[in-house]
Amino acid sequence: MPLTLTVLGTASPHPGPGRPCSGYLLSGGGAEVWVDAGPGTFAALQQHTDPARLTAIWISHLHADHSADLLSAAYAFAFGGMAPAAPVPVYAPRDCARRLAGFFGRPDTGFLDTVFDFRDLHDGHDVRHWNLRLTARAVAHDTEAYGLRAECQGSVLAYSGDSGPCAALTELAALADLFLCEADVDAHRDGGHAGPVHLTPEDAGRIARDARVRELLVTHVGPGLTRESATARAAAVAGRPTGTAREGDTRTF
Repeated sequence: MPLTLTVLGTASPHPGPGRPCSGYLLSGGGAEVWVDAGPGTFAALQQHTDPARLTAIWISHLHADHSADLLSAAYAFAFGGMAPAAPVPVYAPRDCARRLAGFFGRPDTGFLDTVFDFRDLHDGHDVRHWNLRLTARAVAHDTEAYGLRAECQGSVLAYSGDSGPCAALTELAALADLFLCEADVDAHRDGGHAGPVHLTPEDAGRIARDARVRELLVTHVGPGLTRESATARAAAVAGRPTGTAREGDTRTF
């Protein structure tokens, strides 16, 4: 089966009416993976699959707009009649389990073991579920963060997560069929020593061009931009087909 990407949410930094935060359903090779769990995406996920059938959950970083709906999933799996047949692997930055346990006021994480199987990501982390391969690369953000490269029977999706410009992101996206990339900020501003932690539309277009991707899909557009303007600005630099990620859209490639 080819890769299929379903957009669950794209909003930054908070959900809006009909627009959850970051979240995607990635299907291919016999696997279904929930990629990022921003607020509102668990409800959207249920419109496209039974969450109890998920093969895995993959979290780019632990900021709430990318991970908070793990709490919704925990309630659904443990108390809501959606119990999976086995604990669902959760690939996420270290400390994910402890943070989730904190929502329950619990100092331990063992009670989550019946629904989730937490596995720490690292740069170069590589795992295969059936014929779907997931590879993580550390990217530039203000917390531990990863981009994702998903490969299935010759089709390639690259996902930026949240990242500033960095060589790892260009390498991750190299020759991808579809590059799902944030364009969160209108312009970089001085301040801090870590450098930019988000991309402008022009950054997204430049990475897509340099990585020679087949198509760029702009997502995670912040409140200082419109999705239409961000996509147009990215397209002007990318020099290749460029679209806008919208809730409910499905791409098969």
